[in-house]
Amino acid sequence: MNNVLLLTDKLITGGAEMYFCKLENHLQDENMTFYSAAATGELYKQIHNKQQFIPLSLKNHLANLKILTKEVSLKHIDVIHANSLRMLLYSIAIKKLTRRNIKLVYTKHNVTILEKKMPFLFKRVLNQHVEEIIAISNFERDNLLQLGVRKELIRTIYNGVDVEHFSFKQLQPKETFNVGILARLSKEKNHELFLKIVNELKDVPNVMFYIAGDGPERESVEKMIKDLKLRHKVMLLGNASNPYEFICNMDVLLLTSLREVFPMVVLEAMAAGTPIMSVDVGGIKEAVVNHETGILISQHSEQEFAKQIKTLQDNVDLRQRLGKKARQKVEESFSLSNMIHSTLKTYQ
Repeated sequence: MNNVLLLTDKLITGGAEMYFCKLENHLQDENMTFYSAAATGELYKQIHNKQQFIPLSLKNHLANLKILTKEVSLKHIDVIHANSLRMLLYSIAIKKLTRRNIKLVYTKHNVTILEKKMPFLFKRVLNQHVEEIIAISNFERDNLLQLGVRKELIRTIYNGVDVEHFSFKQLQPKETFNVGILARLSKEKNHELFLKIVNELKDVPNVMFYIAGDGPERESVEKMIKDLKLRHKVMLLGNASNPYEFICNMDVLLLTSLREVFPMVVLEAMAAGTPIMSVDVGGIKEAVVNHETGILISQHSEQEFAKQIKTLQDNVDLRQRLGKKARQKVEESFSLSNMIHSTLKTYQ
């Protein structure tokens, strides 16, 4: 019998946090018991097994280590699955403090400050302390290999989308052509480019733009909308309480990020049959095959995005073909059941 503890920093809306919730919701094995721990946030309501959830502090790291060290001993934890570098460092400390033979699993969701500033130290931490590293794309696996992380530690397990929840919806004609972005309002998501695209198309009739999400860049986004006089053309909706509904209401979903590893929203749009148009960053090309399962833009160019949006607006057959092919790709390669099955193997 293995006792597994899932760790993430905080339960706020984000890709790593949604991944954590999916694992907590769906991991099942007759030979394993699953516990979870994080600082609470708006995603706490998505935690299913609240009696096996350990609440943490957002900032009091010593208190967190004390709580977790006690719980790991009491619950005889055999495996800790860390979903951030901070939680991995917690796990290494807990293993030393408890002197338990704990297997450490680490899913690398994003670029960390440590690997940028001190790559040699980052490599050393992974090579010396982690038994299994989950890369969520081959792009990220290759980055780890280039840093010098041992090949045998790394396995690619793609993010998985619940194809039953994100069911395929045939695109229906609407009065307006709706273009959306579903992303945290933060610098790396590059809403500045999204608004430049809006500006390129502000005089095109029957095209409307929608921004779903919230975050530290909200004031900056609001100011840019005002400065470019785009209030008639773009709506800022705040956090989407139902991401699937938002995605289905769009005729195309954009991803304009400066950097990505392998964003969940791409797979969710593909599953729902909403065409995805993304800048070619990170591991996105592993899901979005240009003009087959979506549209890839080679550079952060508002002119190129605008051109491709007009092409999609004018071509219903292309939109429907992209949607169908994207759904097929998700079912074959990016299902939640595949992700859960592969992740369970790392705990054995």
